[in-house]
Amino acid sequence: MTQVPQTIHPRELRIIRPPWRRRLVFGLIVTVSFLTCLLLHPAQAVSHDSIPRSVAQSAAQATLEQGEHLYNSGQLQEAAQVLQQVADTASSPVEQVTAWRNLALVYQQLGQWGAAEGAIAEAQSLLDATSLPNRSLLLAQLLDVQGGIQLSQGQGEAAIATWQQAAEIYTQIEQPNAAIQAQVNQAQAMQRLGFHRQAIATLLPVVATLETQPDSLTVVIAQRTLGDSLVQAGNLNEAQAALESSQAIAQTLSNSGAVGAAALSLGNLKTAQGETEAALAYYDEATTATAPPLVQVQAQLNRLALFAKTNQVAQAQTLWPSILSTLNALTPNQTTLFAKINLAQTLIELPVATNPTPRQIAELLAKTIQQAQTLGDRRSESFATGILGHLYETQEQWSEATDLSQSALGLAQRINASDITYRWQWQLGRLYKAEKQTEKAIAAYSDAIETLKRLRTDLVAVNPAVQVSFQDNVEPIHRELVALLLDPDRSVTPVDLEKARTTIEALQLAELDNFFREACLDAAEIDIDQLDQRAAVVYPVILGDRLEVIVSLPNQPLQHYTSPVSAADLDETIEQLQQLLVLRIGRQYLPFAQQLYDWLLRPAIADLTASDVDTLVFVLDGELRNIPMAALHDGNQFLLEQYNLALTPGLQLVNPQPLQGQTLRVVTAGLSEARQGFSALPNVIEEVQQIQATVPTAAVLLNDEFTSQALENSLNFEGAPIVHLASHGKFSSSSEETFVLTWDDRLNINTLSSLLQTSELNQNGPIQLLVLSACQTATGDKQAALGLAGMAVRSGARSTISTLWQVNDAATAVLMTELYSNLTNQKMTKAEALRQAQLTVLNSPQFRQHPFFWAPYVLVGNWL
Repeated sequence: MTQVPQTIHPRELRIIRPPWRRRLVFGLIVTVSFLTCLLLHPAQAVSHDSIPRSVAQSAAQATLEQGEHLYNSGQLQEAAQVLQQVADTASSPVEQVTAWRNLALVYQQLGQWGAAEGAIAEAQSLLDATSLPNRSLLLAQLLDVQGGIQLSQGQGEAAIATWQQAAEIYTQIEQPNAAIQAQVNQAQAMQRLGFHRQAIATLLPVVATLETQPDSLTVVIAQRTLGDSLVQAGNLNEAQAALESSQAIAQTLSNSGAVGAAALSLGNLKTAQGETEAALAYYDEATTATAPPLVQVQAQLNRLALFAKTNQVAQAQTLWPSILSTLNALTPNQTTLFAKINLAQTLIELPVATNPTPRQIAELLAKTIQQAQTLGDRRSESFATGILGHLYETQEQWSEATDLSQSALGLAQRINASDITYRWQWQLGRLYKAEKQTEKAIAAYSDAIETLKRLRTDLVAVNPAVQVSFQDNVEPIHRELVALLLDPDRSVTPVDLEKARTTIEALQLAELDNFFREACLDAAEIDIDQLDQRAAVVYPVILGDRLEVIVSLPNQPLQHYTSPVSAADLDETIEQLQQLLVLRIGRQYLPFAQQLYDWLLRPAIADLTASDVDTLVFVLDGELRNIPMAALHDGNQFLLEQYNLALTPGLQLVNPQPLQGQTLRVVTAGLSEARQGFSALPNVIEEVQQIQATVPTAAVLLNDEFTSQALENSLNFEGAPIVHLASHGKFSSSSEETFVLTWDDRLNINTLSSLLQTSELNQNGPIQLLVLSACQTATGDKQAALGLAGMAVRSGARSTISTLWQVNDAATAVLMTELYSNLTNQKMTKAEALRQAQLTVLNSPQFRQHPFFWAPYVLVGNWL
């Protein structure tokens, strides 16, 4: 293992501020507030009705109370001396156990971990050797303290097991409040390990139970802990309700420390929502003099991170020395170590050469590494070592950075910490790339992606104190590997192309996991040649300096083409085309539609023509999802006029069963009247009537009949392979803001998924086609079309037809009538049925003047 330098000298760490910045984002620190308190009165632990009280016992009792007073006044060393006296001299085993237990708490506060563990062992030995009344209660209370000590040393898994044992004992001896406190502590340990959904599952019944009880600190901490995990899981509305409730109850209790901690959590929520000013206001509230020191310093750290993010350098330079001073005064434990790592990471990102200097940051990290080694906390040691390696990386000192990164990786692997292992694999990949060791770089990047694949199935998000950012810490790994594999200066092999394709598929899956904040999608490998020999799959990949396109043709090796367009220029062209298509401004869209065609398809067109394919399936990347491929133009005609078109987030998410051969029936629901602030859609009535006249209808729900319950009933009892929803809807990069409107509600992705899957559960068979005929992507949201992909894959339907913008009502009625007429033709695929319907609109004198009327309809999923 590489030794980390104890002190960093200027000659060892050169001060360089390179033009590039590699960001390993370390996010907001979550406050941990264990519900373990000092128990200095034996009467609180056991009933003494059957124990005769001697003079010695009374003296011990008085001494215990003295220890409590000293502890509460912050005189920890003096409290330890008094408690040690009771532990050594008390004649009552109960008082001895209590003294040892409380000594462990005092030693925990002092950071004397060996002494704390020794005190726990002494108390446990007494319990094992002596038959005591209420032994179970004493044991559970001892386990409470032990769990806190374990978590403070970074032993999260052990802490969860310890608190679970305590909760079980409390339940057995009918101590429900204590059992609840132990469950809340378990949830906080789960948070520390990144098990946010497990923490939520643990806390929801706890919070429900506490709603029937009087306000207490337990309620405050439970609500806040739940809110913190809901923020990490992306459930921001629910998080806000929980956190505001926590703060309100804390204010009622006049508990200033709990009020400050809730303010810190609310600041983290506002940061997640992008409300910087509101976040800073909450952080200011959390730094009041009455808040605990750790809460104050965490709030200051988060203020510093926002200053750095918003380029407020002067404010950041004023703030960081006081943060460091406060941290140095706190007892080292995992929470304070992560705080120091967080501070170092933020300081690395400050765009200045001095104040602080790289040397100062390195010294902070070196000291943190030493403290982690003293604690035996390998997780903190790995993070600190890796970030020190990153610091050397920013200074272009590749050898030192590589040694440190390898050490950090070894530490992470020894504790099976996949959530940090991939970071250092990625960091090594970048370092090898910088040193022109391309094959080593590819291997390291590949290792990082394989670790991420394993990680998605472990229910591990990441450690909340050093929170992952998908756009900064996951997405670039995939793109950078593809860039290496398809490097124009490298001889690209078929193996490289296949690896690049699987990397693109993995990125699509990871992006959807991030959208849903959970690994909720089942992926399976599919051979496109076996699926459809008349289809080609097109994989564009947006890289910083170029656009790479991989094409999968039937029964041929993968091919790829490169267009030398920067990501910035490509995005500008996409945005221009999108605006001109939506605004219907003459033919100004045409040059942009032709330019995108040239970049995406022109190099492949000869091979596509020779392969005699009739369907193009796009696995689109980034903002390309916001553009209908149908509107691309080769100079003579639109792409729609040449090929059937479909989209998929990846072939691994396509269920290959075709619609042909099935008896077509449709459940239709629609809103023609204005509702919930959305405008009326008068042509919905005609649309529904035309569908009824064309396809057998299982149920029709119109306007006030279209409620969530009525739709559920129809899907339960009628069953149909097609569900058609003619209503307003919105797709967003946030799953919470992606919905379909009903008369009485907004069906979000999860609710709609549950409704649609009832058909399969009730043996009516899965939904083959979901049609959303009046939806749109959220204005101003560059990743809004991700919501469309999310809706398509999460709904449970094998195919989804929807729209990228709010379309013309009359054109939609025409198109839908033609679509269902085409679907009754058992020889047509769904992609062909949609294309022919779009061509009908395109060739209509009323709508032919602009792609606005026919282009936005897209088919996502199975195109057969």
